[in-house]
Amino acid sequence: WDTYRASHPLFTYTEPERANDMIKGFLKFYEQNGALPLWNLYGWETNMMIGYHAVPVIVDAYLKGIGDFNAEKALEACIATANRDDYRGIGDYKKLGYVPAYSDPKKWENWSLSKTLEYAYDDYCIAKMAEKMGKKEIADEFFKRSQNYHNVYNPATSFMQPRDEKGNFAANFSPDDYTEDICESNGWQYFWSVPQDLDGLIGLVGSKERFAEKLDSMFTYVPKSDEELPIFSTGMIGQYAHGNEPSHHVTYLYPYAGEQWKTAEKVRYIQDVFYTDQPEGIIGNEDCGQMSAWHIMSALGFYQVNPSNGVFVFGSPLFDKASVHLPEGKTFEVVAQNNSKENVYIQSVLLNGKPYNNSYILYDDIVKGGNLTFVMGSTPNKEFGAAPENRPKTAE
Repeated sequence: WDTYRASHPLFTYTEPERANDMIKGFLKFYEQNGALPLWNLYGWETNMMIGYHAVPVIVDAYLKGIGDFNAEKALEACIATANRDDYRGIGDYKKLGYVPAYSDPKKWENWSLSKTLEYAYDDYCIAKMAEKMGKKEIADEFFKRSQNYHNVYNPATSFMQPRDEKGNFAANFSPDDYTEDICESNGWQYFWSVPQDLDGLIGLVGSKERFAEKLDSMFTYVPKSDEELPIFSTGMIGQYAHGNEPSHHVTYLYPYAGEQWKTAEKVRYIQDVFYTDQPEGIIGNEDCGQMSAWHIMSALGFYQVNPSNGVFVFGSPLFDKASVHLPEGKTFEVVAQNNSKENVYIQSVLLNGKPYNNSYILYDDIVKGGNLTFVMGSTPNKEFGAAPENRPKTAE
């Protein structure tokens, strides 16, 4: 539920051989248990969290060409895990297009909104793997399921909302509230959980301008001083909670609206303030490496918003120079010229010495080795990455 977001994508270019071994372990677990692992502890399935997030770990590696695991067996395992009709609302999700928050307490399923959004993302991953394997019928089925996020979007409030089995949106809904329909988060934090189709989410909001405005509100709508926040809401910037994983990609969403400089600003703030060398130097629960993986990626200057599409969105590099040691003796070097505490904004980028205008870089460019140079400055270059052709895409 947490490590699929950044820890495992980080392994794909720092330790691909271990990523391969982990996936083989997943498949052994599937052979013995009939489903992929969800939240294992010492080899025992706790079923603690939600989604079926071994799927994006497998698919991310497969799409990147990593590993010698059995792809047919892996896809079979992904599909079997996604089709357990008697497990945590999946049957209703397949039938209704969302996990309902039942009006009957005896049937009520907790975290229904979060489950809907997380299942839809995992379904997208299955579709991408099936598509690459030439299995069109499977791909079409799961691409359709990946659009289920539409079914919990309420245009009247412009938020994702729980719905009951009759299709009614939850009454008295407030995006500020932490409820049992949303997993360890509130409506503000889970609204953005559509990494598989951010272009579609922009469409629901109405425009890239409205999308950016809603992001601005997310970071500036500060909880009341006397509001008692739950234990997992730490590292707060407005409604953004860096101390818990569902928020981790949100700072990197501005480039999808052509405003990369706002991402740079917020990412650098988080690195400077929420990661320190003090005993309490990580702002939230480390969660098996996810909190640190966010920092490692962000320190390099990029982050994989969609954990299975190999697109790394630019933020603000922390160091003057950093090197990623890749397999086969290759090195990917990241240089930040004119970098300082004040110079957090990207002015321009060079990839292997040539001007580079995109606000993202592809995994394929990283693993070839080479040099990525950021030229930094103290004022935003609002033109960088602003053109539609230079923004990251998600629906491809």
